[in-house]
Amino acid sequence: MSPEEKIEELLELAEDGTITAAEVTKAGLHRSVLQKLVKSGEIYQFGRGLYVLNSSWEDDFYLLQRKYGRGIYSHDTALYLLGYSDRAPAKYTMTFPKGYNAPSLKQADLIVKRVVPENYEFGIIEIESPSGNPIRVYNLERTLCDILRGKGSDVQVVVEAMKRYAASKDKNIHSLMQYAEQLRVKPKVLRYMEVLL
Repeated sequence: MSPEEKIEELLELAEDGTITAAEVTKAGLHRSVLQKLVKSGEIYQFGRGLYVLNSSWEDDFYLLQRKYGRGIYSHDTALYLLGYSDRAPAKYTMTFPKGYNAPSLKQADLIVKRVVPENYEFGIIEIESPSGNPIRVYNLERTLCDILRGKGSDVQVVVEAMKRYAASKDKNIHSLMQYAEQLRVKPKVLRYMEVLL
């Protein structure tokens, strides 16, 4: 079996149609084979070390998270993914722990948020992207606190999300208040909840 055929076999085994340079090296192949496949048009490079089969359906949410493994979808992007905003984000928002610096992050077409490590971990859930791939996103309570905390979220989007949350049977006010306390937005959250509940 040629190196190209071996990579094609690895790509077929990967349900998502992606392969990394590290996976190619682990399989005992030279990374130059990837460049040959890029030149022939069978695969393309999505980012440093991440390659995608040309025939596979491109899932930006999934591929960006593969590229930036520490990034968690947050703010307006999380609201959209969780079904609490009808407005598809023009730019995706991802949150990273302070100190995480991927060189290509500056060139990425992303809104980058950074948080202290103790505020990075809590509220992370895994959901399916619109294309059905697993992605990590902050849960609804954490997201509502995040959008109230910073600047940049459209007021109409915030109000609509808070109204939907208040009307939802799945709301968890206890979690919302815990997150609000941790992220120092409790007064803002209480004002919204007093009006809406």
